[in-house]
Amino acid sequence: MKKKFPLGMVISAFLLMVSCMFTAFMLKTYNTEKFLISVVPTTIFSAVLVTEIIIYYNSSLKHIAELNDAVNNASNQVLYYSENPVALLDSNYEILWCNREFDQRLLRDDEAFGCDIEKIFGINMSTLTVDGVSTIEYKDHIYKVTCVPITGRQKNMIYLSFSDVTEFADLLGRFKRTRPVVVLLVIDNYEDVLQNFKESEKAHVSAAIETLLEEFMVKTTGVLRKLSNDKFIAFIEEQHLSEIISSKFNILDKARSITVGEKNSVVTFSIGVGRGGETFEENEALARQALDMCLGRGGDQAAVKTENGFRFFGGVAKGVEKKSKAKSRIIANALQELVQTSETVYIMGHRFADLDAVGAGTGLANAVRQLGKEAYFVVDKQKNLSHMLIDKITEEYPDIIISPAEAIASQMENDLLIIVDTHNPELVESRDLLESAHQKIVIDHHRKSVNFINDAVIFYHEPYSSSASEMVTEIIQYFKNVNSIPSVFAEALLSGIMLDTKNFVMHTGVRTFEAAAYLRKNGADTIRVKSLFTSSIESYSKRAALISSAQIVGRCAIALSCEEDQEVRVIAPQAADELLGIKDVDASFVIYKTGGSVNISARSLGNINVQVIMERLGGGGHQTMAAAQLKDVTEQQAKLRLIEAINADQGE
Repeated sequence: MKKKFPLGMVISAFLLMVSCMFTAFMLKTYNTEKFLISVVPTTIFSAVLVTEIIIYYNSSLKHIAELNDAVNNASNQVLYYSENPVALLDSNYEILWCNREFDQRLLRDDEAFGCDIEKIFGINMSTLTVDGVSTIEYKDHIYKVTCVPITGRQKNMIYLSFSDVTEFADLLGRFKRTRPVVVLLVIDNYEDVLQNFKESEKAHVSAAIETLLEEFMVKTTGVLRKLSNDKFIAFIEEQHLSEIISSKFNILDKARSITVGEKNSVVTFSIGVGRGGETFEENEALARQALDMCLGRGGDQAAVKTENGFRFFGGVAKGVEKKSKAKSRIIANALQELVQTSETVYIMGHRFADLDAVGAGTGLANAVRQLGKEAYFVVDKQKNLSHMLIDKITEEYPDIIISPAEAIASQMENDLLIIVDTHNPELVESRDLLESAHQKIVIDHHRKSVNFINDAVIFYHEPYSSSASEMVTEIIQYFKNVNSIPSVFAEALLSGIMLDTKNFVMHTGVRTFEAAAYLRKNGADTIRVKSLFTSSIESYSKRAALISSAQIVGRCAIALSCEEDQEVRVIAPQAADELLGIKDVDASFVIYKTGGSVNISARSLGNINVQVIMERLGGGGHQTMAAAQLKDVTEQQAKLRLIEAINADQGE
């Protein structure tokens, strides 16, 4: 409502201005008679103008008061008859006033007045006044609460508006529960497990597998399709995936109950789950990534792609060795082609290189040199766990082993970098050398971790192999113009195999013995290899003391070394191996401190997956051999965190 400016006031102001100008002119010309005459109308016009201003001011005040009353009445009417429940609170969050909808739908007026809003609805008003919006559930309804502080001259109040979003919340919940999920299921080593069995036995196993999958899908509204004898794809809804996750993918346990033939070979699944994608195509790609992670970690597990990486389930069965060497031959040919097109080949393992890393690295370097290319194994000659082997190789081939600094200084754009015995960029001997390399090849046997080198030209990952030395031995056999291996490198490769298999006891397959036989044929002396594992009487005493201090937690032995020693990196893994010889011990853990970090060396007989336990602490490794490194903790704190991880794993 706009109030017009009075025309009379404008005319009076104009006449007063003209009169004042005439009076001033008369005063300037010293015309006293006319000046006195002009003062009279000036005074009259001034009085009229002042009177009109007073009248207009009073009229305006009345108009504003009427307008304010009209607005207040309208506001009260609007708030009172608003479709949403509305309440006004005082500074103590007590209800001062509420509208009709609040009275009818939430709380009666006579009950609401003076009540604490926080106690009634469970609202955190301190948070709400800062955020401005919150969501509450009250009487089977979901409300969106909007908060607006009102500052007054005498009293501050808070305005609350309740919007019923129950229908929208139900719709959103239904939308989330029915989001599509793609599940890829693969039978691990289907052909290797079923080969040499009768057709009737194969048919029995296939029927048992399909029956198991049908039982798996019967509780869902999804569909299952068979892609091949060992591959299946399923489409389910998010709500059913939540139930499957709650059961810890018990289909994995049920699958292991299916046996084949008199040998009782176990059938295992690898399951990749893709969720959260915008389309089926995106979910299918995520499922493939998850499946690759499962297969890279040895199979018999499920992986669910999450925003932060992967969540794993299962992984307790021993991996089944692949008997075919076709992949090794293909990798060998591809690697040989890359070597021929490269200027220099650098090979490196992980930090604090052990016998497997040194054996695989130096053995491959020698084979590349036989192909007519310069090749070097890169290792820190001071910080490693294989001083005896490195010294032995250096005596006969003084230029084949170089330091990381030397490799970085001589590295060219056309050079090739091969990483052995690790696929984690955080664990390589030299991160600078890795990042500066233009072409990379990875050869590793450890179960795949979430953090891996993803830009390798060739990523040869075989979790069923006993060691990187075994993988390199197989590759070398397919190299052209490499007819034999010098005995020192054959012994280095054999020492790597013996280290990771605990003298052919753990994680040993047919191909492991074939690789060892090939190395023995090339001059590897088992007595000289055994000498690489010897230690001093002082080291033996420290290892014995460490073993005697072990504590049994469940079926796990935990030993803690409180003294920081230069040899502890060698002693700790050896102590962990020997702890497995104790009765009723399925896994062993040795905690020791080096530098500013606390390390855990883990070993297992296979019944407990130590890789999963170490992953809970930020580490990784193999099902039977893993490790972790903790920062900014004491040895006792690391022990408590380890026990929590063990209990969490056994609880699942």
